[in-house]
Amino acid sequence: MTLPLPTPTLVSRTDWLDARRAFLAREKQLTQLHEQVMNERRALPWVRVEKDYRFRGSRGEVSLADLFSGRSQLVVYHFMLGPDWDQGCKSCSFLMDHVDGARRHFEHHDLSFAAVSRAPWQKIDAFQRRMQWTFPWVSSFENDFNRDFHVSFTPEEIEQGGVPYNFKVAGPGDLFDEMPGASVFVRDAQGTVYHTYSTYTRGLDFLIGAHHYLDLTPKGRNERHTMDWVRHHDRYETAL
Repeated sequence: MTLPLPTPTLVSRTDWLDARRAFLAREKQLTQLHEQVMNERRALPWVRVEKDYRFRGSRGEVSLADLFSGRSQLVVYHFMLGPDWDQGCKSCSFLMDHVDGARRHFEHHDLSFAAVSRAPWQKIDAFQRRMQWTFPWVSSFENDFNRDFHVSFTPEEIEQGGVPYNFKVAGPGDLFDEMPGASVFVRDAQGTVYHTYSTYTRGLDFLIGAHHYLDLTPKGRNERHTMDWVRHHDRYETAL
């Protein structure tokens, strides 16, 4: 069910232009702040990845370094698809619908992408075929990657809390067995891999282009709760 249109303030074209020009100053402030924060993000320190993580994918066993595909930078999306899940998280799927188009460009600008889930690769492969995505997607079922990057949790941790997620300690019941996130890695000329950045929950929002289109409109995201309207793209009802 969609929300009704907001009650508008109706003005002349001249008054509309005055209001729009005044708001433009606010947008420029936001742009400048965004650029400042991005510069600060790029200046964050790095930490060396000590473990030799091995994943399962369409090419068999691959390492974290292999996921760079010869490039020096890698974004990993921690996709919520657990070993006993029937399908991938719909919100993660919403975000993944934006990847293949973008990667046609950023792969030519020294950046690779891969999704990682804890489900066995056969289950990942089946869901990826259903969604018709082509980006690399591998299974961390046989390693500690999800645990080390704080996106998978045991039933005891979920019940008791006290474990880290999103750079704070989660309380009892605050988590699911799988949680979303994205992590950034770089690989130097000697082949050493470093972890440079991770973000979780609303920190992932800037990766969702559909939200930015909706944010331009009077209804905005048109939701009562965050992404309550989102479905897997093959599960929307036919538009009337």
